[in-house]
Amino acid sequence: MLQICHIQFDAQILSSPIEFLKGVGPLRGDLLKKELQLFTFKDLLDHFPIRHIDKTMVMTIGSIQSNQDYIQVAGIIQSVQLIGQNRAKRLVAELKDATGSMDLVWFQGISWIQKNIQVGQALLVYGKAGYFNGSLQITHPEMETYTPAKAGGKAFLEPIYPSTEKLKAKALGGRQLGKLSYTLLEALQERDLPENLPPAILQAYRFPSRFEAYRQIHFPQSEAAYQKALARLKFEELFIAQLRLALIKLERHRYSRGVVFKQVGEQFNTFYHTYLPFELTGAQKRVLKEIRQDMGQGRQMNRLLQGDVGSGKTMVALLSMLLAVDNGFQASLMAPTEILAAQHYEGIAQLLKDMPVKTALLTGSTKAAARRKILKELADGELDLLIGTHAVLEDPVQFKQLGLAIIDEQHRFGVAQRARLWKKATIPPHVLVMTATPIPRTLAMTAYGDLDYSIIDELPPGRQPITTVHRYDYARASVMDFIKEEIQKGRQAYCIFPLIEESEKLDLENLMRGYENIKAFFPEPRYWISMVHGKMPPAQKEANMQRFIKKETQIMVATTVIEVGVNVPNASVMIIESAEKFGLSQLHQLRGRVGRGSEKSFCILLTGAQLTNEARERLKIMCATNDGFLIAEKDLELRGPGDIEGTRQSGLLNFKLADLVRDKQWLDAAKQESAKLLETDPDLALQENNALKIYLQAQKGKLAWSKIS
Repeated sequence: MLQICHIQFDAQILSSPIEFLKGVGPLRGDLLKKELQLFTFKDLLDHFPIRHIDKTMVMTIGSIQSNQDYIQVAGIIQSVQLIGQNRAKRLVAELKDATGSMDLVWFQGISWIQKNIQVGQALLVYGKAGYFNGSLQITHPEMETYTPAKAGGKAFLEPIYPSTEKLKAKALGGRQLGKLSYTLLEALQERDLPENLPPAILQAYRFPSRFEAYRQIHFPQSEAAYQKALARLKFEELFIAQLRLALIKLERHRYSRGVVFKQVGEQFNTFYHTYLPFELTGAQKRVLKEIRQDMGQGRQMNRLLQGDVGSGKTMVALLSMLLAVDNGFQASLMAPTEILAAQHYEGIAQLLKDMPVKTALLTGSTKAAARRKILKELADGELDLLIGTHAVLEDPVQFKQLGLAIIDEQHRFGVAQRARLWKKATIPPHVLVMTATPIPRTLAMTAYGDLDYSIIDELPPGRQPITTVHRYDYARASVMDFIKEEIQKGRQAYCIFPLIEESEKLDLENLMRGYENIKAFFPEPRYWISMVHGKMPPAQKEANMQRFIKKETQIMVATTVIEVGVNVPNASVMIIESAEKFGLSQLHQLRGRVGRGSEKSFCILLTGAQLTNEARERLKIMCATNDGFLIAEKDLELRGPGDIEGTRQSGLLNFKLADLVRDKQWLDAAKQESAKLLETDPDLALQENNALKIYLQAQKGKLAWSKIS
């Protein structure tokens, strides 16, 4: 009972509004909320320092080297002057010590600075040193009044916090935020930050207590104490995330009902032995076995299937749907675009044309009479497989007995949308979500840990690796000559232009310019070009796609609308214009549109000469490998988890301290420890796990994501 009182007290003090903290008040409080989203005492406690400085280390101005970064100096203000006008206006103060002088420069908050510094004032100044027109300067420095006593005594690591220019202008820079953190930590007691890790883990890793870790990460007594606190809090973030996911998975495995597919029956066997167009790869067989096991256990399958472009996910999906049909159930396959849904339908209908399995396509473009027929057959149970877009989710679409729901490119569908599909069956259908965006292992462990997941990591035999090269704009003529050579061999080519997010008008202008440019190299009637972009009416887009698919045009000029799912085996060249504007994952997806037949295929990345280091690195990776999983790992390293397409943009990835790339060893340790703990105590009923259970209950509902179904 006493423990629960402590939890309530903790919630009380740490959930106090930020303006109630001594030194904040309503005006500063509003600014902290707007600028840094610091609403409560707990938010401030979790606003961690970006670095620490030794307050006793005061450099002389004359000793500053050009390669030094953040520095601390002391001196006397010699002059303060306002220079320039309007946007070029800046305040410049000269700071001098016995060894030399430097400039302090402000572009914002000038009026406040003018009131607070004067000639003859002794200042302790901290900031990033740099040179402008040969003069040493610090822009927007942190400052405080200097007294020689501040440079003596024992070493003290002072925290510097992330701040903003608006906050600095109101005397809430990185150092001043430190004073607020100090005030807060002085007001807290051990009971306000109760322990949430089991004693065995604390002992095994020699972690400090939670309260001590927070004190040492903000105001460390030494570098060693800081590193221990950092390790403890990183582990805690990852451990709690892993545990929550493992508990969701455990609960689903224990309690979720699912239809039982008892048999591998006639349709599956007939198709497998008679109509399967090629031998399945070992990876496809392994994944099918995992799916069959899931669907035969009486609990709902929730499986993520990831496989590189062209690895054969659709064939696994079709065989899984035939299992549903053999057990008297219907199956549905949902795709994000009409083009992709139609392609799935045509491919599957062709494969099943000699079998008694009834298949239909339902999209927004389906005509009223055809729609009525589909809805009736679906409700009567005459229709076995329904393939479609978001149209499948609409209320009039009712299945007689839906047993399996498959979603392609799952990140294009929201949780609420998917949930509407599950409600179309009394017992929730089995769920298979597929993605061609390979997810790095570290991310899969974190963002998708509540799902079972399968990987198809083999390409079908006969597929040749795509040759990828990087060319600069000045080599455009030779690139176009190469396309002509491929067209002479009977092949086709894509030419992709980037979307410029700021402006749809610019996108279209960019594309139209590119289209005219391509036409100049490939004049009619010798060559014919299709064009596809997102603003086209669906019917026109479809007509232009079909012309390319039927080989009536040799070149497809498009925006990234064709990134997912267009299948033209005869296309052997992919030109990506302004390739530096694309992320790695998107470049890999686009490249996957070629190399789908048995012919040698090529991807040419065209760029201007001016490239950032990161863009260069991306292009280098693309030219070096065709392995989607390796590319996904590199993408994670370059961009961080929040930006990776296909990840759940969720509270689980909003770590304050842990970094999925740099802290892999802590992620592995957290996963291992959470699995070990739940193996021995799945209900967290043991006394030693009580604090953890209370903490998880207090956190419940604070993460903004939902499991897949």
